[in-house]
Amino acid sequence: MSRSELQRINAFLAAFARRQAGRVVDLPGGFAVHDDAFAHSRANNQVVIEGAVDPEALPALADRALGHLPHRLVSVLDDAVGTACAEPLIRAGYSHSAYLVMLHAGPVHDGGAADEVDLDALRTPLTRRWRDLLPDVDDEVVRHLVDRREARRRGADVVRFLGARTAGGEVASWADLYLDPATGLAQIEDLVTSEAHLGRGHADAVLNTALRAAVDEGCGTRFLTADAADWPRHWYERRGFSAIGVTHCFERG
Repeated sequence: MSRSELQRINAFLAAFARRQAGRVVDLPGGFAVHDDAFAHSRANNQVVIEGAVDPEALPALADRALGHLPHRLVSVLDDAVGTACAEPLIRAGYSHSAYLVMLHAGPVHDGGAADEVDLDALRTPLTRRWRDLLPDVDDEVVRHLVDRREARRRGADVVRFLGARTAGGEVASWADLYLDPATGLAQIEDLVTSEAHLGRGHADAVLNTALRAAVDEGCGTRFLTADAADWPRHWYERRGFSAIGVTHCFERG
């Protein structure tokens, strides 16, 4: 896979962050996104670095951009830049995570057992999921983390929420699908299955439906991001995804 393909994907990620933002402030090497409606959501209030930046200056740059918030999130899309920024940011108190950009090159099956769903159908399983992950936060934080999904509709030309349901109608597994048919790019994001419904094929149903929809929209570049240190990356590999690049995430607070 050529570097130009990864650059197209990184440009899509940067454009998505800009488009879904409440407001954008340009910075050296990138930009800051803000959304006061979801102030507790780090993804909606962060610094995104998409080009060259002075690694030693980045902690202070993030403080100026996000100083009104109790948290910091800095996403660096280029692997080499992210690697160079790691030491100064860790020294400034940030934790560091690497995420693989994984491209799909496996078969795409016909049909799919998942359907498009609205945020109301996702609200209960999403709330339960965030409560399990963050048991000590208050209701407003959970509400922001659930409702921020609505802002994602601004991020791409086509945004769909997909869900696979149990026989009783409950959404058991879900994911976002972001499509840009003009450039042939499709991203699958936040594929999650409720703990009570693991191991029953619901995630496969969602993934297969997303891949089929991407192909039907003419998107030949189908990708997702996965934590380099967590098990789902191997699950995706078994389904035809392979890593073509790395992005970096730095968090504090």
